[in-house]
Amino acid sequence: MHIEHLAIWTKDLERLREFYETYFDATSNSLYVNEKKQFRSYFLTFDDSGARLELMQRPDIESPQNYDGTELFGYAHLAISVGSEDAVERLTVRLKNDGYPVLDGPRRTGDGYYESVVADPDGNRIEITI
Repeated sequence: MHIEHLAIWTKDLERLREFYETYFDATSNSLYVNEKKQFRSYFLTFDDSGARLELMQRPDIESPQNYDGTELFGYAHLAISVGSEDAVERLTVRLKNDGYPVLDGPRRTGDGYYESVVADPDGNRIEITI
């Protein structure tokens, strides 16, 4: 048994697709459109791990009002392994230099992980780890 994919709603499908392709080497399929439901999506695949992320858009989906970055109940973050401490540090610096918020780290956690936490363009937390 394995997790087939994780899905994220977004208002800007193209911006989020480009973010994950640029910084996490994701490969996107072709845009899927269901006109009847006004639904559009991409599936992104990460290397040969088989992990997939679905980015979804529909005009009636709303963002939480007055979201201030406070964590909420539900999914907390997406963790992406980049292979080494050096890769964690380089990607974190690259994202910071490109204007994305670094929320924590890089640091070694109490349970032994080496990680940083950044926010994607929609504010979703991404844990960059070994």
